[in-house]
Amino acid sequence: MADVVVDPGVPPDDAQLLRESRRVLIKMRQGWVPQSRRTISGTHYRMIAAFGTVAFFGLLLGVGALGRGLGLLLLVLLGIPMMIVLFVRNDLPEDEEDEYEREVYEQLRWYEGRYVLTEDLDESSARLLARAQRAIATVTTSRVNAEGLLDDVRNGVMLPAQEWEIARLLAKLSALRTKHRETVSQGLTPEVEAVAEPLARALDSSEDAVLARVEALERYAANVTEAERAYLAHHQIEELRGRLHQYEELVAETGADGFAIPELERLAEDADRLEQALRRSVSSAQEAFRYLDP
Repeated sequence: MADVVVDPGVPPDDAQLLRESRRVLIKMRQGWVPQSRRTISGTHYRMIAAFGTVAFFGLLLGVGALGRGLGLLLLVLLGIPMMIVLFVRNDLPEDEEDEYEREVYEQLRWYEGRYVLTEDLDESSARLLARAQRAIATVTTSRVNAEGLLDDVRNGVMLPAQEWEIARLLAKLSALRTKHRETVSQGLTPEVEAVAEPLARALDSSEDAVLARVEALERYAANVTEAERAYLAHHQIEELRGRLHQYEELVAETGADGFAIPELERLAEDADRLEQALRRSVSSAQEAFRYLDP
């Protein structure tokens, strides 16, 4: 099951980044905000540069006054760090992972509300989403879909939209149901209980409505599975049919006509029946798909 379900309206590159950034998204969901980059201001940098330049040349002059040995020691101890400050970089070093997370945060913070994490769902909702995703995978990975026997173009649009809508509704349901349970667990007065019970039924009704969507997807997937079985059997029969003359020739040469001819005739009949079954299966799958079309 996908850990992140993304609104199909999100640009593909950003959607892929969302799917690949689950850890950062979880941190964002928990309120994490990256610290701003720590840099030395331009004014401070110019002051340090001016002071460093004077100090550096002072050190050079001090080499002669203090003697070569002591002067060189001071030059090493003070000059090298100063050169690093002046010429290497004007910001403090930063961990690469922190920098990556900051860049991801900057890109993804605009998409709040357009993705659902599995962590957003309670146990019941997570099971429903998993059922929907299994049904969708059954359709999209089938050979009948790849061969264009189904409406593969509409599948490519409708099924992601169905997955997103189911995930979005389940996330809202999970959040509201969690808050409802927290309130009820504190104990209710009879007056509040009279209000809470209808609200609990409203939550159950909403779950039933989402369940109906999932079951519709599962019926569609079941029809596709049947069409897949018929498709495979049809192709296997066609392969055997393509070699039928070789079987007939072998039977004639071996004198086994009385045993094999009825089987060969049944092979041809099976091919016709499977072709009809395939058409019926595809037709049933298309009917089930129309039920999903709003």
